Formats: sequence, structure tokens, C-alpha cells
Amino acid sequence: MSLRETNFDRMPASAGLQALAAFKPRLPLPVTIFLIAVVLPVLFRVGPLAMSTLRAYLLVMIVPLTINLVKGKYGRLLFVDYLFFIHILWALISLAVNNPDQVVENIGSNAIEFLGGYVLARAYIQTKEDFAALIKVLIFIIICTLPFAIHETITGRPIIIETIRKLPGISSVPIITKETRLGLERAQVTFAHPIHYGLFCSAAFSLAFVGMKNIIAGWKRYIASGIIGICVFFSLSSGALLPIVFQMFMIAWATSFNSIKQRWVLLIGLIVVAYIAIDLLSNRTPMKVFMSYATFSPHNAYWRSIIFEWGMINVWANPILGIGLNDWVRPSYMNSGSMDNFWLVKAVRYGIPGFLFIAVGYFWALWKVARRDFDNDQIIWQFRRAWMFTFIGLSLTLSTVHIWTSIYSFTFFLFGAGMWFITAEPEAKADEDPRPQRGSILLSRVDAQTQRIDNSPTRDTPAKPQRQKTKYTRFPSPYSKQ
Repeated sequence: MSLRETNFDRMPASAGLQALAAFKPRLPLPVTIFLIAVVLPVLFRVGPLAMSTLRAYLLVMIVPLTINLVKGKYGRLLFVDYLFFIHILWALISLAVNNPDQVVENIGSNAIEFLGGYVLARAYIQTKEDFAALIKVLIFIIICTLPFAIHETITGRPIIIETIRKLPGISSVPIITKETRLGLERAQVTFAHPIHYGLFCSAAFSLAFVGMKNIIAGWKRYIASGIIGICVFFSLSSGALLPIVFQMFMIAWATSFNSIKQRWVLLIGLIVVAYIAIDLLSNRTPMKVFMSYATFSPHNAYWRSIIFEWGMINVWANPILGIGLNDWVRPSYMNSGSMDNFWLVKAVRYGIPGFLFIAVGYFWALWKVARRDFDNDQIIWQFRRAWMFTFIGLSLTLSTVHIWTSIYSFTFFLFGAGMWFITAEPEAKADEDPRPQRGSILLSRVDAQTQRIDNSPTRDTPAKPQRQKTKYTRFPSPYSKQ
């Protein structure tokens, strides 16, 4: 199927979702524990090892989950699964060569956070019921953080982190002191950086606004989406605001050009034309122009362009195994070794192969999900669109921010939570009935019903319709009479 034939954007009939408004999905307990560990940053040490509740939990879970994944208990292995595991293997080789004294601790934490979150999602988010439950819990968690974000924006004090740090025997993430923006303090709430809090919240915006359409009542969905947007704003980070802006743009584009079948091909074409025009007409590269509009200040944009320029110098100087955890070469006036670009960090640290393993796996999965035809299943269709909007926005944002610890694990958990789209079977399938198919009703309870069937569909003169009793089912046909 070519890009022009992709059914990613074609809106099917909207019937068949009414029963979902009363649907009470239950999130698997291991996923609930994971999300709690993500938003409650409890740190402690085990000898020389720095641990967190999240790492400890994933350390326990990763081995049995990985074994079951390889055995095919969570469905067939995907190309992205292989690439992600090879990425960790390549990172191990890179660190063994560049930093042999630090390889065990660092590759262990990297593998646990990255693969642990991803494999957990592959194991427990496999159906639309699981996915709906995940979205609802994410919305609930973000709404719960709002009072703490408001307090921190006014006072500059992350009270949850402060409280954890006062408890004996444990610690928490550092309290970040940054310059105020727009006269407000930047809220990190429970994360290692305000950007991470904003990214966590922004990841749920499309999931709530697009994914939960007709599942959560209209006004509740608008309020929930608005609260998510407010929480993102309180991070006062361009890196966190950028994905939500992209998501809102894609929602507006899809709505405005709903009647145009090739709307996404048109958008890609316009982006290519704009890139070429900027490259020809501007005295800056398109990447520098993009960064200038993706930050709060020209200084930040200039700084990130220097980071990218010198980061690539390091990549080409160490193309195979990277530099590991060693300090990267940069001008003397760049005192900070911070590199605000997730994709660039992977290339600098683990070389071009290490970058390609994770990047190719990531974008291969996005492409495969986008090409699936869910026109006959309204629920999966809108879940897929919401997830795609989320990760298209994140893909661009990860070129302006770096992620680590809990948000790193959460990002690839949420990514893994969308892998079931690749193998999902739509509930309603096209058949010989010439009437347009409608989305099926999920988990609606009905009494025994009768259904007219035609025993001779190929005859010139239709046979007399008969009434056939159907068995009780929790998944009735969308055309059943009730």
C-alpha cells in the first residue's frame, strides 16, 4: 500500500460508541504500579548503586516479561522489538570500549528504564479496553498534579519532592532552580526537570481530546484536555509546549481538511516545499530557523544550534561506537555539558549504529501503525489517531530536549502501548452486506435478540427472510435490533 492509499486519516461512521460512555475499564495492576512509580520519585542507594522505586520495580519485572515476549506470549515479535534490544546490546559494546569501569551500572539502568517500560506496555496494553483504561488513568493522574503545579508556579516550591526528601533513608530528584518566565516559577512537580513534567502532561493531550471522543462526555473531555494544557503551560518550557502545539495543529488540520482524502500527503508536501524555500531564501539552515521558533528566547535557539553543530562534530569523529559517557568536545565557552537533543545524545554516546537502531525501530513502528486500515472499527481508529498525533509531536520535540530517568521510561512505555495497533484486528469487518459498516458497540449488555438473515444471498429472487435467535453476547452486531 502506498502513502496515498493509507487509510490513517479517513473518518469512518461515528455510530457504535455510545455504550463506551458508561464503560469502566480497569487498568492492569502492574501498569498502575508503574505509573505510580513514574510520578513518585523515591530514590535510595543499594551499596554503590543509585536506585529508584521505578528502577527497582522494573528490575523485578523485566526478566520474566522479556522471556514471555520472546516466547510469543504477547503476540508475535515485531521488527521494532529486535531493533530496540540490539540498540541496548550496541550501547553495552560502546560503554565496554569507552567506559569499562562504568558499564555495569550505566547499561543496567539504561536497559531497565528503556526496555523495562517498553516491554511492560507490550505485555499489558494489548486491547482497546487496556488502552482506554490507560488514557483514563493518565488523565486522572495529571488532574491530580494540577494543585501542586499551581502552588509551585506561585511559590517555587515542589512540595511533593520536598516532602520525600525529608523522609529518613530515602531521597528524591534535585529541586531545579531556574529563572522565572513570564513572572512565574517553572513547575517540575515530581519530575527531574520542568521539561519532563510538561512532556508527561503533553503526551496525554491528544489521547484525551481525540482518543476519548464519544467515550468521555463532551464537556468533561474538553475540561480534561484544558487542564492538561494548563499543566503543560506551568512547566514554562518550550520543549514541553512544542508537542502540544503540534498536536493542536494536526487536530485543526484534520478537521479543516476532513473532506480531502490526501490531506496528510498535502501537508507533507507543504512541509517539504517550506523546507526547500527556507534553505534557499534564508541565511540560516532550516534546522536553525526551526530552533529559533521552538524556544522562548533567541539565546536558547542560538545555544541549541551550537549544541547541534558541535554534537555532529563529535558524531563524525566517533561514528561507530561514539564517545560513551566521556565528555564531548565543544568550545571553551560552553561550560555546561548539557545536550538538549535526545536523538543527538544517542548518536554522540553510542555512535551512528546505536542511533540508527533506536531511530529506525521508532519510525518503522510509526509507519506500520499509520498504514493500518481501521476504517471499520471506530474505537481503534480514533485511538490510533490520538497515539499517532502524540508521537509525531514528541518525535520533533525530542530534537530539542533530552529525556532521562522516569520520563525516559514513560516515553517508551507509552510508545510500547501503541504496538498492539500493528497486529490488532478490527472488531467490525467488511462483508457482503452493501450497507456501510459502523463501529461495533464495546462491552454493551443486551438481552437475547433476533436477527434477520438471508439464507440465499446469491439467488435472483431472495429467499423468504427467516428469524434466527442469537446467543447472548457482550459484543452485539451494530445492526442488531434492541
